[in-house]
Amino acid sequence: MNLFYNAAGVGDVLFVQLTTERPTEVVCERKNDVAILKEAKTGDIIGFNLFDVSSYFPLAADGQVELTEELAEQLQEALRKNEVEFELDVDFSPKFVVGYVKEKEKHPNADKLNICQVDVGEDTLQIVCGAPNVEAGQKVVVAKVGAVMPSGMVIRDAELRGVASSGMICSAKELNLKDSPEEKGILVLDEQREAGEAFQL
Repeated sequence: MNLFYNAAGVGDVLFVQLTTERPTEVVCERKNDVAILKEAKTGDIIGFNLFDVSSYFPLAADGQVELTEELAEQLQEALRKNEVEFELDVDFSPKFVVGYVKEKEKHPNADKLNICQVDVGEDTLQIVCGAPNVEAGQKVVVAKVGAVMPSGMVIRDAELRGVASSGMICSAKELNLKDSPEEKGILVLDEQREAGEAFQL
């Protein structure tokens, strides 16, 4: 679940994205201060907008909003006050983590792409990576599906030249880190880092 707020640019509205899947067609239902966004074909709720949000709870943010347990409870209460019967399914696990590149093989349909198997602690993700310096045995930064990059891009499950990819191995520049090198390539971390631990931006 991703939250966005920009009072100066948009007004006192909180945008809540519940899925990273791209909908084919969206329908909107309004219940008091809540605009519910649904996938037209399935009827699944994919997000909602909460209007006049400052009347429900204080929010000091500009852009992406950090989701906390307290904020999740306040959001759920705001939905109840607006007679929206929907239980939020909240994932508080970190979206930027340390990964260990277990394997790397050439992409069969693209010369500059590699297929990597990356250990992120409790899971191994298959990630297609185009960085020239990626190698097996490296500790790297992985943006998992659902992560919001500093650029605003949301990481989604994808298919690159026919190969499934779940997540992104990041460069320092993509992470907007201070003194990022200009040359292309992923950020390689110290060996001491543990796969699965959170990476703080």
